[in-house]
Amino acid sequence: MDASTPRSLKKTLLAGAIGNVLEWYDFALYGYFAPVFAALFFPSEDPSISLISAFGVFAIGFLARPLGALLFGYWGDTVGRREALAWSIILMAIPTCLVGLLPTYDSIGVAAPLALTCLRFLQGLSVGGEFTGSATFLVEHAAPSQRNYIGSWAGFSAQMGALLGSGVGALVASSLTDEALRQWGWRIPFLFGSLIALVGWYVRRHIPESPAFEQARHAGTVSSSPIRDVLSSQRPAVAQVIGLVLLHGVGFYLVYVYLTTYLVTVTTVPLGSVLAINTVCMGLLAVLIPIMGGLADRVGQRLLLIIGAAGLALTAYPLFTWFTGHRVAPILIAQVLLTVLLSCYMGPFFAAVATLFPTPQRYTGLSVGYNIGSALFGGTAPLMATLLIQWSGNIQAPSVYLSACAIISLAVVLTLREEPHHTAQASPAAQD
Repeated sequence: MDASTPRSLKKTLLAGAIGNVLEWYDFALYGYFAPVFAALFFPSEDPSISLISAFGVFAIGFLARPLGALLFGYWGDTVGRREALAWSIILMAIPTCLVGLLPTYDSIGVAAPLALTCLRFLQGLSVGGEFTGSATFLVEHAAPSQRNYIGSWAGFSAQMGALLGSGVGALVASSLTDEALRQWGWRIPFLFGSLIALVGWYVRRHIPESPAFEQARHAGTVSSSPIRDVLSSQRPAVAQVIGLVLLHGVGFYLVYVYLTTYLVTVTTVPLGSVLAINTVCMGLLAVLIPIMGGLADRVGQRLLLIIGAAGLALTAYPLFTWFTGHRVAPILIAQVLLTVLLSCYMGPFFAAVATLFPTPQRYTGLSVGYNIGSALFGGTAPLMATLLIQWSGNIQAPSVYLSACAIISLAVVLTLREEPHHTAQASPAAQD
């Protein structure tokens, strides 16, 4: 496949993106409906305990991701990117469907939260191989001068999936009474997601393999033990990925997943309005990520990463004060400003982390580093924010956490080698 032609490029972007959209729709739904899960699966006299339990199970999905990274990373680096990406979707569709059919605590008691925990673990296993596999697939198809833009489509498609989840959640929440939503309405988005995941599986089964992987296979350089190779020779790159993922994961899960619960808890703004604002901002993020990726190809990868990280470090606290004013307009403005800064960081992020590894270990190395970082920091962000507020008694505590993460990731960005731009660079495969 000639990835340089417009038609082939569009097919590559679609193939790399569609499964990611469906995976992240399914995976993000739980975060949006956390208040509902807290009441239905973790009933308690103290609502904060129920919420902490619900977010604890949300974090379980992330703890499974490093295992999924090893499984699908090995598969992708030895058998091929396409096979690993196709089957990761099936592993997401099955537990998502079962979540939509799961009886609540009132029906089967403690078996309900235990079953929910197991299903979240399986979802996490799937995402552990999907997102980084998608980024690897896209970057390896990219022309040298378009790596940041093409790689940004991994982020774009993930945001579109999460946006779809937020939009469906807002539609269901605004169309039903609170009682109907808690009785049966919350199940609809999960059942819908499991069905459309089958479409993603079909598309992924009919896409061409990554050119870089095919080149490695024909050259006989495909690794027979990529996990061992990553652990022995790629540990510095894995550490860099973890440091970069810190802000990426915490930023996304605080601003677009946890924030819905935060606003419902500390303000009088209704859930439907909060989800609507969230949907608008996630739509903006989805649009801005490829724009910032394209800009990074022109002005430099590090510059955009620095602007995003430094901006979030400086503005997180003042913008979070706008969230507690009980008024829709300041809440919308604050989340829009955070979105712009996050897009500066997320646009070039995917190409930056993928090109840290050579082709034979890229899927495994990126998957391991990204998912360890996500497990430690991304998936635990809502839980950490909830605990920090409870421990400190300060409702601004999540913003301090976000600023601290931004400072650490900024320090890692400064260790990256700036790739030249406006020039024809070697492809990742050629570099290897």
